Amino acid sequence: MTHLLSIIRYLSIPCVLFFFFSCGRDIDTSKDHLVFRYNEHANTSSLDPAFARNPPNIWPINQMFNSLLQLDEALNVQPDIAKRWDISDDGLDYTFYLRDDVYFHTSPLFGKDSTRTVLASDFAYSFDRLSDPKVASPGGWVLNNVDTYKAMNDSTFRIKLKKPFPAFLGLMTMQYVAVVPHEVADHYGNDFRSNPIGTGPFKFKLWEENVKLVMRRNERYYEKDENGQQLPYLEAIAVTFLPDKQSEFLQFVQGNLDFLNSLDNSYIDEILTAQGELREKYQSEVTMQKGPFLNTEYLGFYLEGENPAILSPLIRKAINLGFDRDKMMKYLRNGVGYPAYSGFIPKGMPGYKEIAYFSYDPDKAQALINQYKKETGDKKPSISIATNSQYQDFCEYIQRELQKLGLEVAIDVMPSSTLRQMKRSGTCEMFRGSWIADYPDPENYLSVFYTKNFTPHGPNYYHYRNAEFDSLFEKSFTIKDKVEREALYTKMDSLAMSSAPLVPLYYDEVVRFTRKNVEGLGINPINLLVLKRVKKTKD
Repeated sequence: MTHLLSIIRYLSIPCVLFFFFSCGRDIDTSKDHLVFRYNEHANTSSLDPAFARNPPNIWPINQMFNSLLQLDEALNVQPDIAKRWDISDDGLDYTFYLRDDVYFHTSPLFGKDSTRTVLASDFAYSFDRLSDPKVASPGGWVLNNVDTYKAMNDSTFRIKLKKPFPAFLGLMTMQYVAVVPHEVADHYGNDFRSNPIGTGPFKFKLWEENVKLVMRRNERYYEKDENGQQLPYLEAIAVTFLPDKQSEFLQFVQGNLDFLNSLDNSYIDEILTAQGELREKYQSEVTMQKGPFLNTEYLGFYLEGENPAILSPLIRKAINLGFDRDKMMKYLRNGVGYPAYSGFIPKGMPGYKEIAYFSYDPDKAQALINQYKKETGDKKPSISIATNSQYQDFCEYIQRELQKLGLEVAIDVMPSSTLRQMKRSGTCEMFRGSWIADYPDPENYLSVFYTKNFTPHGPNYYHYRNAEFDSLFEKSFTIKDKVEREALYTKMDSLAMSSAPLVPLYYDEVVRFTRKNVEGLGINPINLLVLKRVKKTKD
């Protein structure tokens, strides 16, 4: 019944679009090529930037809001509302100079003019709100290293850090720190989540939760293309919320969606070959884009548990060496992604190096297991892997391979929410995890090995402890030269991998499918959806 209701709701979208086009401008639904349609199967929970914690929220928020800075497709920091900035010699003071032609979307709450320009005081307000316990934003951590911030005048915003942090500009590109107007946010309070007013290329039109979301072109958006044409090109974005990925795929194949971003076991073999290429039957209608995704999938060890096998570097290294990642990727991922032989920093991130720490070597893995048995007297070492159902097939593959080598492996399948809680509390001796970059700097990955970040107060789920690593990690904040800092990050990654606190499985890939009439979507390693330069031609 739930699936049927989802289909019925999806079919209501043409009615929504008719309503949308008939409100405000004389445009009829024959101009469907001006509407970009995609599905969000995981549901959007908030349109408030303070709650931009995951892609279902980040994607629509990115269309409706702007921050001080933005990233290009190569993850280089670029101006956004801040047209330029200065950094003091000691790396503590950041001064941002704002554009004077950025307007909030219209709202009667602005008074007779229905809008106004963005001021530096709006960023001060937005930062206050992000750290306000009454708002309870999950993004407050972005300001953890911020000492003070102040609007110096209408166009100058200054931030002072507690200590140097070279990755700070990357943080200022995040949707968490997007600017919001106090008139609207204060008026709606918690309901700002469903009444968003921003500055972005698209403005909010309507949202029926778990059914549909519509955004319309912002006719006063400040950015222009290289030919001087105002962005965005599209008239609207229409989002549906079909929860079933198979249904989403069918809607895409039938031409009812313009974009497909997920790969699910229910249809991966239908659309991709075993080598990860688009099947010939779809090549005339579908375009596929692939590129590195800053996401490392892994198995983690809890190093303060009671299982002597998990506490032994011999067993942890044997697990890393004891299964064929190339074979795993070919048969379980259709070649999508990169086998993770080179540490925790993923392919596509500065600091990543093609260094094979854990090449497949079953003979060496078995020798390490035998050495452990001899040294400890534990003749039947065993481990248990906690995972959710989505990655059960990966864990079962690893289970089979390791049991051939004399290591008993149990698999405990649980809901994702339970797994997250057990990871935080240190009650999983071994667990499946993924680390997606919050911001495009290797420091984000290496922070998971820093002693002061032990869970539950930080992301060191493993309780990995290494004084040399901690010293290098703290030293990295003082290095301004990008090349020197990246070399240090590579050294730190190697140091952590030498004791194998986790098992890197693969570095993910962004895989995007679009209909042939979609142009300008692009692709980026953080899989951010950017629609301001997208065009659609008539079929």
